[in-house]
Amino acid sequence: MAEEEKKSMKPFPLDVNGARGEASLKIDDVELVIAATMSGLAAVSTRLECKSFQELFMRLSGVEAAAVLAGIELLTIKGDRLAAIQKLKLKHFKDCAAAFNTALAHHFDGGEGNAEAVDETAN
Repeated sequence: MAEEEKKSMKPFPLDVNGARGEASLKIDDVELVIAATMSGLAAVSTRLECKSFQELFMRLSGVEAAAVLAGIELLTIKGDRLAAIQKLKLKHFKDCAAAFNTALAHHFDGGEGNAEAVDETAN
């Protein structure tokens, strides 16, 4: 039975680079890749009028409705963000929180980053 479940699961069609802090998010049939880029976080923070990074983190990870909408719109780097927003329901908020937390955790992991990815992008 477990093998049947594995066979029936479709792979995520968009490339997700976890080393860069990217996270997958699926809202119904819309697949997205989000990343907590500094410019994206600044845009979300400005839209939500956050006074600190802690407030921004709490609002995104706590899946406040306005924060979820802003996060999907401004942190999506691949996929159809507008289609996802149109299909968004409360049942998706748990997955949104997980994706936001994964993307935000990248800023706290203390790693040196992925030098190979930087070199590939630069060339």
